[in-house]
Amino acid sequence: MHNSSAPPAGTLVQRNVARSIGLTQPLQWLALGWRDMLRCGWVSYLHGVVMALIGLLMLVVIGNHFWFMAGAFSGFLLVAPILATSLYALSRCIEFGDKPTFTLVLKTWLNWQDGRITTWGDEHWSLVGFGFLLAAAGTAWVLISAALITLVAPVPIITPTDFVLQVILARNGMLFELWLALGGVLAAPIFASTVVTVPLLLDRQVSVRDAVLMSWQVVLTNPAPLAVWGGLLMAVTLLGFGLALVGLVLAVPLLGHASWHAYRDCLDVSHLSQREPR
Repeated sequence: MHNSSAPPAGTLVQRNVARSIGLTQPLQWLALGWRDMLRCGWVSYLHGVVMALIGLLMLVVIGNHFWFMAGAFSGFLLVAPILATSLYALSRCIEFGDKPTFTLVLKTWLNWQDGRITTWGDEHWSLVGFGFLLAAAGTAWVLISAALITLVAPVPIITPTDFVLQVILARNGMLFELWLALGGVLAAPIFASTVVTVPLLLDRQVSVRDAVLMSWQVVLTNPAPLAVWGGLLMAVTLLGFGLALVGLVLAVPLLGHASWHAYRDCLDVSHLSQREPR
């Protein structure tokens, strides 16, 4: 991404740029994401392989420490929009009718220009800063969650089995319901702030602040379809983790490519200049 002057922050969100979508549109995004994944081939699958290997490394290091595992999973969900940046770039390339290549992945992450790594611009560092904010939010949720369970649970919760038996399947009390409600309250604004933010930052000349505000416009315009989309993101990610992490090889690229199509369907960005013209 190259440096270019952009309109002052706030001037781009005075109009409603969000489109209304149907309740089942998220399923179409998954279908389009699958199509892009097949077109990209190994370049796309490589993202899933890397995420699966990182997940395996975390499991080896963390062992049976439940709250660390919960933190890793929560952090993955929150930082995933940043980790999928090069998948958005690949889908954007396909949309232009060009051939997706590994060189594009290098360019996205390393600012690879003319066979060498060049200095990052403000846009790259803005994405990095946004990623750190999401990681901090994930860490905060894990700490709050651990404090709640520790204070309210009748016995110490150390392993995943303890959590299932003493929290999820507990006959007395409302601890699990309270835990879910608290997680929803904390996760909802983060989801609303990120659902189309990173693809928008990759595609158009817009500030992080304006991109987040546009993301909120999308959610407020389409609360039910975006709730379906959030549920699909969670379900596919859980399936990826549940299949001994091997499922992430497909889950990560599928959701990354699908998120690009969510952005394209949900926002009218025709009035914004492209970040990287074709």
